[in-house]
Parts: sequence; structure tokens; C-alpha cells
Amino acid sequence: MHAYPSIETKESSLNSPLTDPHIQIKDLNVYIDGRHILKNINLALPNNSVTSIIGPSGCGKTTLLKTLNRLVDDTKGVEITGSVLVNGEDIYGKNTEVTHIRKKMGLLSQKPYPLPMSIYDNVAYGPRIHGTKNKKELDKIVETQLRNVALWDEVKDRLGHSASGLSIGQQQRLCLARGLAVEPEIILGDESTSALDPLSTAKIEELLIELKQDYTIVLVTHILRQARRVSDYIIFVYGGEILEFGPTEQVLLNPQHEITKQYVKGFIS
Repeated sequence: MHAYPSIETKESSLNSPLTDPHIQIKDLNVYIDGRHILKNINLALPNNSVTSIIGPSGCGKTTLLKTLNRLVDDTKGVEITGSVLVNGEDIYGKNTEVTHIRKKMGLLSQKPYPLPMSIYDNVAYGPRIHGTKNKKELDKIVETQLRNVALWDEVKDRLGHSASGLSIGQQQRLCLARGLAVEPEIILGDESTSALDPLSTAKIEELLIELKQDYTIVLVTHILRQARRVSDYIIFVYGGEILEFGPTEQVLLNPQHEITKQYVKGFIS
């Protein structure tokens, strides 16, 4: 565990990059078993862009990401205050239906988890449970999404084969296709290339850059080079607080906070 020094946040470094955000977080606090994990988070995340969350181990990066699709709800002993708005809808509102919220969010985990079924059925799974039964429609969805993740040409002759026979990199792209098949608005990635080889990592990064034309993308990464390659905006989390938020080049090359400077230089890990 890190012993975090006291933090004086420079207000200018937290200014929102836009006035009409896709995701807006207001006064968000997360407690787990009484520990204050996320502290007074206020953010406005833009549409059609990649935002990377960076920071040292244990700072709250993944917890912040999980608040966006309410997976943090599944954590034992969690207590949440504040609000997270997606297109103006508070996903923590009393009458909000969690399944409806999660349908808006595609999630790429650290390790790919293909379903124990065929490649075809992995992609068709979501549309089926949301009511699509027509074979021609499902065929079109499967082909479209496998093309979107640059996997179609690699698997089109073995769609009926088990997804477990794919390489790790292919499995991660399949999981991305499965998420896109339910037409989400937002793609979340939790260190989604950490288990991949450099070639597979490059393919995922290229896909994310292409996909931002149609989606809002929020990533957790511990690799600063990756954050610089793929991100439009950077959130720097330290001790459960947001120290800086702004355009990638600004945060990584001209950070305003001394702790951010130490982190990007590699003195804090």
C-alpha cells in the first residue's frame, strides 16, 4: 500500500474539457468497508474520444472505472454517494435499471473471458438475450462486429469452432466484438492489453483509436507510453483523488501538479 502525502489540488488542472459531456461525475465518493477509496470526484468526459485513467497501484483507477457501469455495486461493503450521469441520466438514481445501464457499456477486462461456446455464439449472445432471433440479422451482426475488430478474415471459416481455441489476442478482440454487438455507447477497458503480446496490443490500440469515431472510450492503463499513443485526455488519480485532468500532451508533458510530475518521470509507481 502507498502512503499518500497530503494533496493540494490545483483547480485549473481539473477543468472540464467541454460543457456538454457524455459522462459527468458529480461529488462521487466511494467507501469500501469504511475506507474512503474515491474522494469527491468531479469530472466531465467528452464523447468520441479516448480518456485514460492513470496513477500508481492502489490509487483507485479500477474502482473509478467500475463506477461507470455500476460493477462496483458487486463489491462487498461498498457505499457510494454522489452521481454519475450518462447523457444526463443519473445511473445511481433510485429508479435506474442496472441492466439498462450496463447495456450502454462494453467492458474489456485485463484478461479476455470468451464464453464457453462457439466464436459465432459469443458475438450473437448479447443480441439474442436482448431479443434478436432472426438468423439473417444475427449473421449480419456477427460479421459486422468481427470485421469491426479486424477478426473476420481470421475466423470466418471456423465460426462454429470453440472460442477457447483462439489465441489470447484473438480472444480479446472477440470479447470486444461481443461487447459491440449490443450497440453500447461507451467502451470501458481495464488494463485490457496487459496480458497481450506487443503485436496483439498494437491491434487493440489501433482498434480503440478507430472506434472513438462512434464511441466514448475510457481506459485504465499503467503504461504511460500507451496512454500517450491512444488517449485524447488523461485523468491522473492519486490517493483516491483526481489531481489532474486534461489533454494528453498537457498532462504528460506539462503537468501542473508536483506529484504528477514525479509520476510521469517514473519516481512514483
